[in-house]
Amino acid sequence: MKSIRTDTLEIAYEEAGPQNGLPILLLHGWPDAPRGWGGAARPLHDAGWRTITPWLRGLRPTRFLNQQSPRDGSGVALAQDAIDLADALALDRFAVVGHDWGARIAYTLAALFPERLTAIVALALAFQPRGVFKVPDFAQSRRFWYQWLQCIDGGAEKIRENPIAFARIQWNTWSPPGWFDETEFAKTASDFSDPDWVAITLNAYRRRWLQGEETDPRYAAQRQELAEVESISTPTLMIQGGSDFCDDPKESEGLDSYFKGEYRRVLLDGVGHFPHREAPVAVSSAILDFLRELRLEA
Repeated sequence: MKSIRTDTLEIAYEEAGPQNGLPILLLHGWPDAPRGWGGAARPLHDAGWRTITPWLRGLRPTRFLNQQSPRDGSGVALAQDAIDLADALALDRFAVVGHDWGARIAYTLAALFPERLTAIVALALAFQPRGVFKVPDFAQSRRFWYQWLQCIDGGAEKIRENPIAFARIQWNTWSPPGWFDETEFAKTASDFSDPDWVAITLNAYRRRWLQGEETDPRYAAQRQELAEVESISTPTLMIQGGSDFCDDPKESEGLDSYFKGEYRRVLLDGVGHFPHREAPVAVSSAILDFLRELRLEA
């Protein structure tokens, strides 16, 4: 494990694969950690790619440098963290593979920093034009119970009392059963009880639906710019689990018109919300095939 410092954070990350390989950022989702990329990353290394896998803000050992810094969990804040990491590592252009929150970061990077990206791969999350959150239909709203719970003060307090149990519900219910064991969950969730993980979690979800949540003013320009971006031009692969019980697969259907560059959506039958964990070979194969077609080969 290595780390770099930005104006806001000390960002911890792991680096693997050939040092002279083309770079890919692997960005984990929620509730997850970098260790989830293990199975999908190895074929990328074997194909000559260099992976950089950070712990996102809120998840230790990444930490805030100032205890007074707003615990802003917005997509633009997370995207700026990724750019700051790339700058510190002198990465001019790079690919991004992101799951869940990591997918949102990938889309946001494509909207705000397209000149820095060679391609993005988004797992389990559809593109949202202008970064706008819209209340979905009743079926998807039912799946979003965990977001609505966070929006009431009593629900937020229950999550603060036992964040690991809250995360465990998502692992138990977002995918078909049998995809993880107790040891893997325990290792992944070991830092979910950290106050910053809880603070970033609550801010990330509450700010989508409530006014007045804590916001870091340093990202005001990025928020304004994102609100103007209707489509993206970065080559994009979207990987969707056919049995995702968090985000209905239909939510990522029919979005081709928002992608002005190469775009492909791959549906993995029988796979839930964590495709890189549940089907790492299929995911890595899809990624490598897409990159080869773009003639991005390490």
